[in-house]
Amino acid sequence: MKPTAPKAKSLISHEDLYLFNEGSHVRLYDHLGSHVTTGTDGGPGVAFAVWAPDAERVSVMGDFNGWSKDTHVLKPHGSSGIWETFVPGLKQGAIYKYQIDSRYRMYKVEKADPFAFHTETPPKTGSIVWDLDYKWDDAAWMTERGKKNALNAPISIYEMHIGSWRCVPEDGNRPLSYREMAEQLPAYLAEKGFTHVEFLPVMEHPFGGSWGYQVTGFFAPTSRFGTPQDFMHLIDQLHQRGIGVILDWVPSHFPKDIHGLGYFDGTHLYEHSDRREGWHPDWDSIIFNYGRNEVRSFLFSSGLFWLDKYHADGIRVDAVASMLYRDYSRKAGEWIPNKFGGRENLEAVDFLRRFNAEVYKHHPDTQTIAEESTDWPAVSRPTYVGGLGFGLKWDMGWMHDTLKYWRHDPVHRRFHHNEITFRMLYAFHENFTLPLSHDEVVHGKCSLIRQMPGDDWQKFANLRALYSYMWAQSGKKLLFMGGEFGQSDEWNHNKSLDWHLTQYDSHRGLSLLISDLNRVYRSEAALHELDVEPAGFSWVDANDSSQSVLSFLRFSRSGEEAVLVLLNLTPIPRMGYRIGVPWGGEWTEILNTDAREYWGSGVGNQGKVWASDEGFHWRPSSLSVNLPPLSGLYLKGDCRRK
Repeated sequence: MKPTAPKAKSLISHEDLYLFNEGSHVRLYDHLGSHVTTGTDGGPGVAFAVWAPDAERVSVMGDFNGWSKDTHVLKPHGSSGIWETFVPGLKQGAIYKYQIDSRYRMYKVEKADPFAFHTETPPKTGSIVWDLDYKWDDAAWMTERGKKNALNAPISIYEMHIGSWRCVPEDGNRPLSYREMAEQLPAYLAEKGFTHVEFLPVMEHPFGGSWGYQVTGFFAPTSRFGTPQDFMHLIDQLHQRGIGVILDWVPSHFPKDIHGLGYFDGTHLYEHSDRREGWHPDWDSIIFNYGRNEVRSFLFSSGLFWLDKYHADGIRVDAVASMLYRDYSRKAGEWIPNKFGGRENLEAVDFLRRFNAEVYKHHPDTQTIAEESTDWPAVSRPTYVGGLGFGLKWDMGWMHDTLKYWRHDPVHRRFHHNEITFRMLYAFHENFTLPLSHDEVVHGKCSLIRQMPGDDWQKFANLRALYSYMWAQSGKKLLFMGGEFGQSDEWNHNKSLDWHLTQYDSHRGLSLLISDLNRVYRSEAALHELDVEPAGFSWVDANDSSQSVLSFLRFSRSGEEAVLVLLNLTPIPRMGYRIGVPWGGEWTEILNTDAREYWGSGVGNQGKVWASDEGFHWRPSSLSVNLPPLSGLYLKGDCRRK
């Protein structure tokens, strides 16, 4: 009698199937995909499982069986739509795909594993059997990170694209690997004072020009820069230097590549069948069907995966607006209303609320962040009050208005003063992050420094003033790489940043300012404790448009410390400018963007100013301050030392 081939105990229980079909499974990656395990005979091997309910036949093919479509045929797991098998003797590193024969239209296709932990390096598209064992050394960070991710903590985010931060000239200008980056990035971010780094999507993607936003591997970091353990090592090293890690995540759409999720088993399994719901006109990509329970389980599991296995400290959800509206970027007749006749995507709303609830249930010491560009209400409010449940939301309106204002020649700014004061009408409707992101330095928009008006000195002075305004405003901070030293060219994902610019005083001065802004932001409670609460902000004078001067106060929670912020947004110094303050005594100049070490002109107040008892701006005391040209000035007061 022919001996029975060894099998593995199924990794899929009745409870798993129930939760999967119910749309509430958040850790499917433990059960579907490929897993190194043992067979019934105790020998090693790999268990495979894939969801393809409308397949007639499924096999696994790879370098271990000569890419045969007939050697290892999967069997259905009851009527669940899941197919599984065990391949004895197989080890980590095996490359594979699924051959799927649909029961419809004679459709046969080779698909990558939707749950693969590792993949071949593009343009190759195979999945790789991989184990995620790793010995973490970030216990101290993980224990305390809740305090670092809290809304009352200073959060200053360095947004970056791994493939174009730095390259290795001696090796054909290739990008740094994860391991090489682990040797450089943590120290750099610590020196610059950033509290967090946000990576543009690291999930595997076939086209580098998508910057990672066209994902095919929702459980695999791109192999362009190393293995999963290499990426874990990078995060581990960042944590050991006190830097939190936020990952961009894209549940809004996926590409049409044949090896991906689209038309997976000869049916529209992960996506809508109707083009009016299932196709994204902006990116020519495919939209997830949020109303299908199994798809929700897939996406929940993907989001939680990066928190569970990679110790990520936050998830930034891309293109939320495109998920919320059925008519997003569509003309009349190109979209289908919801069941009530409206434009809101009710299924996506429900998905986002449930996703945020699951994240904060399992990882309450992390944050979810929405890139949401409309006025949808309560994006960063709890689900129990009708919100979407995000922890933070990008303030796209602030970004747009601020850059629009700063592009004006200073002589015209008096006529546009409302563009930078308007924000305070809505600044506390959400928990905001202020983003100057990658999107603002591409597609012909120019780099930030080249968006500034004037000659070189004025450009740098303007940008220093803009940064001082940003860091003083209520809300968390996000700056895209290169902005910290004044990258001259637009961002190009195919090449390194222009690090040679830091040899020049102008760029070096800007870089030093960013370090000092982050230091002051972190050290002064008044600048971060009430970042998302109205009590932390008070105008002194929002109406001095004739001189293009802006002044406001930031307060600590105790109310005993304050930072007075003064912005002179013309190249004319204002000597002896009188400003009202809440109490007398000494006010210390803790930051001046016109300081010579920042490549400024050196106008200032010799380190401190004493308040007089002369009331001004409806306040009991006042200061006579010298305002440097095109500058931001921070003065700290403490009522306990008046």
